[in-house]
Amino acid sequence: MTETQTPAPAATAAEAPEEHEGHGNTGAAALALAALGVVFGDIGTSPLYALRTVFTIDNGVVKNTPEDVYGVISVMFWSVTIVVSIKYVTVLMRADNNGEGGVMALAALARRLYSKRTGKAAIFLVIGIVGVSLFYGDSVITPAISVLSAVEGLGTALPSIGHLVVPIAAVILIMLFLVQRFGTGKVGNLFGPVMLLWFAVLAAAGIPWIIRRPEVLQGLSPTWAVAFVISHPGTTFVAMGAVVLVITGAEALYADMGHFGRTAIRRAWFFVVFPGLLINYLGQAAIVLEQPNGRSDPFFLMLPSWAQLPMVVLATAATVIASQAVISGAFSLTRQAVQLGLLPPLTVHQTSKREGGQIYLPAVNLLLFIGVMAIMLAFRSSASLATAYGVSVTGALVTDSLLLLLVVKPLWEWRMWKIVLAAVVFGGLELVFLSANLSKIIHGGWVPLLIALAVITMMTTWRRGRQLVTEERQVKEGSLRDFIAKVNAKQVPRVDGVAVFPHPNKETTPLALRANVEHNRVMHHRVIIVSVVTGNVPHVPARKSFTRDDLGFADDGVEHLTVKFGFSDDQNLPQALHAACRMGVIDVTPAQLRDASYFVSRGSLRSSTKPGMLRWRKRLFIGLAHNAADPSERFGLPRRNTVTMGSDIEI
Repeated sequence: MTETQTPAPAATAAEAPEEHEGHGNTGAAALALAALGVVFGDIGTSPLYALRTVFTIDNGVVKNTPEDVYGVISVMFWSVTIVVSIKYVTVLMRADNNGEGGVMALAALARRLYSKRTGKAAIFLVIGIVGVSLFYGDSVITPAISVLSAVEGLGTALPSIGHLVVPIAAVILIMLFLVQRFGTGKVGNLFGPVMLLWFAVLAAAGIPWIIRRPEVLQGLSPTWAVAFVISHPGTTFVAMGAVVLVITGAEALYADMGHFGRTAIRRAWFFVVFPGLLINYLGQAAIVLEQPNGRSDPFFLMLPSWAQLPMVVLATAATVIASQAVISGAFSLTRQAVQLGLLPPLTVHQTSKREGGQIYLPAVNLLLFIGVMAIMLAFRSSASLATAYGVSVTGALVTDSLLLLLVVKPLWEWRMWKIVLAAVVFGGLELVFLSANLSKIIHGGWVPLLIALAVITMMTTWRRGRQLVTEERQVKEGSLRDFIAKVNAKQVPRVDGVAVFPHPNKETTPLALRANVEHNRVMHHRVIIVSVVTGNVPHVPARKSFTRDDLGFADDGVEHLTVKFGFSDDQNLPQALHAACRMGVIDVTPAQLRDASYFVSRGSLRSSTKPGMLRWRKRLFIGLAHNAADPSERFGLPRRNTVTMGSDIEI
């Protein structure tokens, strides 16, 4: 028996995520501009509704007095500084998993760091599932609240058509989800310039009001936040439920790090986004101080009447971009969850020949569309949705902080005082946010929690169901060594050609191989059993992708090949086999591979009284399995050369 691991001539781009950032000032500027269009859409559109929600929450419990205004601005400024600028941009973005970020990548990094401690590794997977589930709640609410908040500007600019806000928003969202199948490649180049214009306009709108009321700059002092908390603890707690809206989208900074690199995102944040947001919030604070009705819609009211309608158009474009970023993020996280075995295989369409991250998942797109439309039609205003928004956002923040605190010691060898300080500063603030939003559960906060619960149920059911199916299949499959011995003893006829059998291991016999021999009474001269392994890293370079084992059956033409993918890689088996052929890992010719037959093992699932899972979860698992993508699509197998065979499996 021999086992070889293949060499490769060069590393892939995934091994050097920051490499593309050193191509000069022009390249760095282009990356920063691209990051503006993808990364900052969510947090960049928060000025549309964040400050308004703070001053209208609970029928205006926060007053437009100087003390309250300065206190709110101070709390908002320091929340953005601590959570976004320090935690995400400065600290958390250093904790990359082979260049990738996001809660799933962070959970995978934690699992790798604690791989020798099985119990802890399982805990990280659970935390990752919770974080991803909360992100789905965010993905449903973000398009609805963002587009609604922009279109609601029509009520300020043109009060006579204010009743058309919801229908117009619905049309925009329908168009947004319809164009997902075409990918973002053709319009992606417009995103960056549009968002650059957006942040420039945010600053331009706020500057005149800051000049008019320069005293609002006092709000940047932390003393006003402390005074606000001490003098109005109850009001502060209520306000924190809305202040969290200024940091919505912070997770996107980390999740999209693999696309642009940390340097481009940091430059865009500190030089464009943060200043634009800060100036606009200060301008809104000034109009709240000056005008009694300023709290009703400070974003649009601080604009001259002639500029309000053009701002509605620009804001709508910005919110569509924000929604696009969240939808694309849901596609990416779903693919990662599928690769890690947390969701059933889904049909994935690659919408770009150059960018692997540009994908389209029809099932996810449809479910998101249904959820977004249902929520928008149920709540009908961004103010109502704001109460539901905070729970998923704060839950995701706390999840990231928890994982961060768990990895800093093995990753950076932080001392205990640093860990405690980070827990107090980051965790303390975010737990206050979470507590304030949990008090809003009955007013809509139950929506993202319900979505998260549904996703958690699906993920845990699918994971457990796969374990039961694997156990049952191993019994039916039997030993591969015994099977080959019987084939040789019976002198089963061999036919020309190469047969490829995707199979999870090299110990048992693929059901399709067993069925082919039993029913067709033949076996191919060359049999390649291929096991796909998904690693805890986003991408696996070619030199580490393949491990060959002749299983001791070299003379019988049977061999096993392990193909390792990252959880963000496209699992295309024919392409992987051709790569293995070129590298000399498998002893077949490209012509033989082109004519190879692929045999997929797939049998009907049946629910039984066997222990291991509740009956309703078994039915859910079988339903998920029936709606899963065909393995031939998942692995990119050629349909004309693919045969599905197997037997029934009871769980």
